[in-house]
Amino acid sequence: MAFPKYVRLVEVGPRDGLQNEPEPISTTTKLELIERLGAAGIRYIEAASFVSPKWVPQMADHRQVMKNLARLDGVTYAALTPNLKGLEAALECGVEEVAVFGAASEAFSQKNINCSVAESLARFEPVLERANDTGVRVRGYVSCVLGCPYEGEIAPDKVAEVSKALFEMGCYEVSLGDTIGTGTPLKAKRMLEAVSRDIPMTQLAVHFHDTYGQALANLYAVLEEGISVVDSSVAGLGGCPYAKGASGNVASEDVVYLLDGLGIKTGINLNTLAATGSWITQAISRPNRSKVGVALAAKSTHPDT
Repeated sequence: MAFPKYVRLVEVGPRDGLQNEPEPISTTTKLELIERLGAAGIRYIEAASFVSPKWVPQMADHRQVMKNLARLDGVTYAALTPNLKGLEAALECGVEEVAVFGAASEAFSQKNINCSVAESLARFEPVLERANDTGVRVRGYVSCVLGCPYEGEIAPDKVAEVSKALFEMGCYEVSLGDTIGTGTPLKAKRMLEAVSRDIPMTQLAVHFHDTYGQALANLYAVLEEGISVVDSSVAGLGGCPYAKGASGNVASEDVVYLLDGLGIKTGINLNTLAATGSWITQAISRPNRSKVGVALAAKSTHPDT
């Protein structure tokens, strides 16, 4: 199949990337990161996570973040809302879109949200109903689509089953997440083949972590199959607290560089995005995991070498 002409990047760095940081990050820093990402051309930003501060202290300021955004025209600022309480809080803050997250692994679901896969899906039903009543679109996530830290291999049919349930429940788009980054291109294609039997390719997205250095290879493989929505995190921020050694999401800068090289449009300014990655990693004292970002920073510092 031919590559898509345009790919939409979903920037999850402000939410998925920062929530796992051990040290507190100021609301001001989060807001500036979101503003810089919008200025770089990112048109879909997951800005906050309306989860319990008891479990994710880093996201305790979700209300302040959503209420104080310097909103740009044409940019969607979404939030993660795992339950009805989270959704109601997000609605009070004027959220435009929300997301719910399930898993293709029973063990991961139990460890992550303390319930079975079936129970998690049942919890989402009132969230979808309430969101639909208010005209707020809902995106669905499926974790562990290419492997689980507890169960190991995950059958593509299981991924397809959970994805179909979210889609039929009303999620306009389902993002398929390699949460621990163990997937390889052939596995990614086989998983996508199973899921796309029930869900149109245009309503699927991918969310690849780069623990084993396979994220870009996996992305290339599914682009060939028709995927045109990609989740990523600036500077490769993030990780999975339930998977030892799991590194962050694929770096937004690396994805844009790949897509630029393939002639696929994103509307994103790579240099501005890379500068944002350099800024945020310095601000929170974390390494920049984007190879493109590091290379561009070195080039700007030593242009003649």
